[in-house]
Amino acid sequence: MPWDEIEVPKELREFMLDKAEETVLGQKNGSTKQYRYGNLHIREYKDKFLVHTDKIDPREDPIGHLIYDAPEVLVGLACAFFGGSQLSNLIYSQDKSKKNQISTKILSSLIAGYLGFTATKKLKNNLG
Repeated sequence: MPWDEIEVPKELREFMLDKAEETVLGQKNGSTKQYRYGNLHIREYKDKFLVHTDKIDPREDPIGHLIYDAPEVLVGLACAFFGGSQLSNLIYSQDKSKKNQISTKILSSLIAGYLGFTATKKLKNNLG
């Protein structure tokens, strides 16, 4: 959970969502719906809302949002691309089977991407 996230009771629903737009942008983190209102990112749960402010609205500047608000996504993608490729090359440097190489690259990329994403997210949350 981001360090600046606050919990808002469901009773304030009409007030909070008056001009907010439902969105698919952002990590749901178990929420039923997500909304955006300017730089506010609102997640709706069964009994509450969790709200935090993003530095950059992803609807206005998606790349800037990834860099400043969700670097773990970029790190995960970089790890998937570079780390997964290197790991699979290391594992199958002698194997000539294309089928094994492709499946190993996919699996290695998924693992490397997940590890990079998770480590960066934990680091980001611990620094806050």
